Amino acid sequence: MTCGNPYLCGFERRSGRIKAISNSRIRAPHPWRPARFAAAALALLVAAAGCKSPTAHREDADRRAARIIEEKQIEALGHAEPFTIEKPSDTFRRRLIVEQGLLVAGPESLGTDQLAEIKHWPEKNYPAATPPVDIGKPGENPEPVKIGLLDALQIAARNSREYQAQKEQLFEEALDLDLEKENFKGILNGSLDSTVESNHAAGDTETGVDSTGGISWSRLLENGVSIGAALTLDLAKMLTGDRESSFGILADASISIPLMRGAGRHVAAWPLEQAQRDVVYAVYSFERFKRVFAVNIASDYLAVLQQYDELQNAEDNYKRLITSARRARRMADAGRLPEIQVNQTVQDELRARGRWISARERCRNRLDNFKIEIGLPADADVELDRDALEKIGKTLQEAVETAPDAADAVPPGGEESAAESLPADAPVVLKEPTREGGGPLEMDTREATQLALENRLDLRTARDEVYDAQRKVVVAAEALKAGFDVVGGLSAGERRSISSADEPNAQLRFERGSYSAGFLADLPWDRDAERNAYRKSFIALERSVRAVQELEDQIKLDVRSALRNLLSSRETIRIQATAVRLAERRVLSTELFLQAGRAEIRDVLEAQEAFVSAQNQLTAALVDYRVAQLELQRDMGLLKVDQGGLWREYKGDEEG
Repeated sequence: MTCGNPYLCGFERRSGRIKAISNSRIRAPHPWRPARFAAAALALLVAAAGCKSPTAHREDADRRAARIIEEKQIEALGHAEPFTIEKPSDTFRRRLIVEQGLLVAGPESLGTDQLAEIKHWPEKNYPAATPPVDIGKPGENPEPVKIGLLDALQIAARNSREYQAQKEQLFEEALDLDLEKENFKGILNGSLDSTVESNHAAGDTETGVDSTGGISWSRLLENGVSIGAALTLDLAKMLTGDRESSFGILADASISIPLMRGAGRHVAAWPLEQAQRDVVYAVYSFERFKRVFAVNIASDYLAVLQQYDELQNAEDNYKRLITSARRARRMADAGRLPEIQVNQTVQDELRARGRWISARERCRNRLDNFKIEIGLPADADVELDRDALEKIGKTLQEAVETAPDAADAVPPGGEESAAESLPADAPVVLKEPTREGGGPLEMDTREATQLALENRLDLRTARDEVYDAQRKVVVAAEALKAGFDVVGGLSAGERRSISSADEPNAQLRFERGSYSAGFLADLPWDRDAERNAYRKSFIALERSVRAVQELEDQIKLDVRSALRNLLSSRETIRIQATAVRLAERRVLSTELFLQAGRAEIRDVLEAQEAFVSAQNQLTAALVDYRVAQLELQRDMGLLKVDQGGLWREYKGDEEG
C-alpha cells in the first residue's frame, strides 16, 4: 500500500513500518540527503502532532490547572486543599430524584452522564457513561430524609450551582495562567500544504504538484527579547512533460532585542506576573466565597428551624384556644359566662387557625427555598434535623431558668428590684449592657477590627490591586518611549515551486547563506493614544486606592455592627426569657381568675397571645445570636471553611 502523503513519496508502508523504495525521476540531493531526511522528519512530526486525543488534551489541562491551583493555594493561604471541578455522578440530588420518584423535565436533571450521545462527540468515555437511571414511583419511600446543619453544608458544597460556578471560575483563571506561561516557552508549530496547479496559458497544459511543509519555533524571553527559527521544505513535481521534480529547503532565524520601549522584565513579563497574581486573587475570592456561603447556608438553615418553632407555637396556641372555647361554652351553658365572651373566644380560635395555617405555609415555602439553595429539588421530601432545634431549645431553657423570677422581674437594665417599694418620682438609673458574661467573640471593638483588617482576604486582594495599578502606570509610561530594537537574521537554502521544478535540488549550505543585522526605530512623534492611556492609568490608580479605603471602612462598619448585634441579641435573650416566664404565669393566673369569676375571657385570650409572642421572640433572639456569631467571624475573616464545606470556628485562643 503506497502512502499518498507527498512527504512520504518514495516510501512504502509495510506491516506498520516505512521502507524506502527507488524513484528514478527524483534527483539525488546532497550526498547526506538533507532534503529527503528533512522531508521524512517533517512528515513524522506532522503526523505525531495529530496523534494527541481530545482526552489527552483535557487531562493535560486538568493536571496543569490543578498544579497551578495547588501552588497558588500554598502561596496565598499557606496550605493546599484537594481541588477538582469534576462533579460526582451519584449526587445527593439524583439519589433523591430516583428514590422518591420526583418529576424531571429530561435527562439533563440527572447529570451529564445520562445525556444521549450526539454525533461526532470527541470522547467516548467522558463523561463516563452510566446505566440509565430508573426513577422510582412516588410514595415508595414515605419517610422524609433528615438533614443536619453539617449535612446541609456538605450537600451544598457538592450540589449547589453557585458553589460549582465559583470553583470553575478559579479553574479558568488557572488555565489562563497556563496559557500565559506558554508565551514565554518555546512554541513549536508545523504546517503542511500541497497544491495541484495546471497552467494552460502557453497552449500546452502544464500540471504539477507544489507541496510545502515547515517547522517553526519561537520564544519570547522575559526581558523582551524574541527569538525565532524556521525550516521550510518544498517539493515541486511536474505531472506532465518530463515530469521533473526538485526539492527546496530553506532555514532562517531571527532575533529582536528591544533597547528602549518594551525592554526589561518589568514590562515584557508583566502579563505573566499579572496572570499569576490573578490566580492568587481567585484563590482569595474562592476562600472568601466559601465563608460567606457557609454563613448564608447556616443562617437560612436556622431560619427554617425558627419557622418550625413558630409553627409549633402556633399549633400549641390553636389547641389552647380550642380548649378555651370549649371551656367558655360550658361556662356559658352553666350561666357563669355571658354569650358575648364565648363569641370572643370563638373569634380568637378562628384567628389562631388562620395563623397556624399561615405559619404552616411559611415554613414549607422557607424549606423549599432552602432546598433549592443547597442544590436539591424543591419537591424533594426533606426534613431538617431537629437536633439543631433541640440545641436551641436547650439554650432557651437555660435562658429561662437563669432569668429573674417573675415576682422580681423588671427590665434587665434596671438597677432596682420591682419588689422594692420606691416612690414614683424616685430617680431611675439605667444600666447599659456590657460584654460581661459574653463569649470569646464579644471582644473589644478595636481588637476585632484589627483582626478583620489582618485576615480579610478581599481586603488583601484590594491592596494587592493597588500594586497592580502602580505597575500599569509603569507599563503605560513605557509606551511613551521611542522604539529602538536591534534585529538580526540569517537565511540559508532555496525555495522551490512549479516554475523551478527543473532546477537542481536545493542544498542547505550556511557558508552561502545570507546574514543581516540592523535596528528598527519608532520615533515618538505621535503618542496621543499612549498619552491618554498613561493619564488614565493614574486615574485607575486613584480608583484602586479609593476602593481599598471604601472596603476598609466597610469592614470596620461590618465588624462594629456585628458586635452590636451580638450584644443586642444576648440582651434580648435575657429580656425575652423573662417575658416568657411572665407570660406563662399570666396565662395560668388569668385562667384561675376566670374560673373564680374574677377575670373575663378577654384577659385569658390576651395572656395566651402574649405568651405565643414571647416564645417566638425568644426563639428569634437565640437564632439571631447564633447567626451574629457566624457573621462576626465571617466579617473578621476568622471562619475557616474546608473543601467539603465544613467550618472551623474561632475559639479566641488562636491566632487570627
